[in-house]
Amino acid sequence: MMENLFPKVSVIVPVYNVEHYLAKCLDSLVNQSLQKIEIIVVNDGSKDGSENIIQQYSAKYPDKIKSFAKENGGLSDARNFGINKATGDYIGFVDSDDYVSETMFEEMLNLAEKHDAEMVICNIQKVDEEGNITQKLTQIPNMPEKIVLESNFSVFSDLSYFACNKLFKKELFAHKRFKKGVHFEDIQLIPQLLLECKTIAQTQNFHYQYLERQDSISKTHNEKGLDILRAVEDVEEFFKTSPYSSKKRELKNFQILEGVYTFLAYLAFVKNETQFFKMSQELQDFMRKRDVKIKDILCYSRFGKNYLLSLPMKKMIFYLLFFAGQKKLIRKLI
Repeated sequence: MMENLFPKVSVIVPVYNVEHYLAKCLDSLVNQSLQKIEIIVVNDGSKDGSENIIQQYSAKYPDKIKSFAKENGGLSDARNFGINKATGDYIGFVDSDDYVSETMFEEMLNLAEKHDAEMVICNIQKVDEEGNITQKLTQIPNMPEKIVLESNFSVFSDLSYFACNKLFKKELFAHKRFKKGVHFEDIQLIPQLLLECKTIAQTQNFHYQYLERQDSISKTHNEKGLDILRAVEDVEEFFKTSPYSSKKRELKNFQILEGVYTFLAYLAFVKNETQFFKMSQELQDFMRKRDVKIKDILCYSRFGKNYLLSLPMKKMIFYLLFFAGQKKLIRKLI
């Protein structure tokens, strides 16, 4: 217990109405092979039985779990609350319906210290509610364990900007927090944190288990997807004053991956026709202002491979029809 007075890693778990999944998440954290860990559980105004579960675990593991309850303020607010309470040298985030492998934080901490890396990344597996693996998401397939950003800056435009499969040096949050009241807060903040880094590290292990819940797969897609474009704008603004501000090609590739492809992946599920056409127009305005041409999008490579050609056929057809201006035809297909 003395060891844990000085935790190396603070893991922040925002909780909101996840009584069916929370125990599995917390089990995976209290059983981490890394002993110097604090688990900051933030109940963000849950209305189900989540608080009872949190109390059971904090009573059973008082040396590991620090629990807090607050009024509902959304995911960003809960994460920020946790950051303010964190005492570790490094910070990680785990969503309360997901879970992680037993050695995740030990390995990632070792990599951070070995390479003096400000950020460490692991791979993700999507799992269903029975625990079956439905998809493996390799994050940086073509790079070594240690990545010096100055000479490998393509990572900036290739990365998936999830908060939850990364370990961050606490100093990265000295002047930064997740933006409140927006969706896609990870796309807004994590690239800005990356721009503060000199060295990152990665493991090819699939430590993070991302649960695809049935109730979230069918959720409504609407104009909140426009927050993706706003997030990209915030990153662009920060990019101007970053040490990497001269690397314009990578910025353009970031605009293509997040501002065009990620946005279109969301737009494909917007059922309301009026919203669909309004959002399509916003995307075209976004592309025009940045001089992103169709040719740039079609030729965009990620990890050295043409991105469009790497996609499933259904997605590829949707994107090609969109770029060809066939939005009326797309509406019939959706």
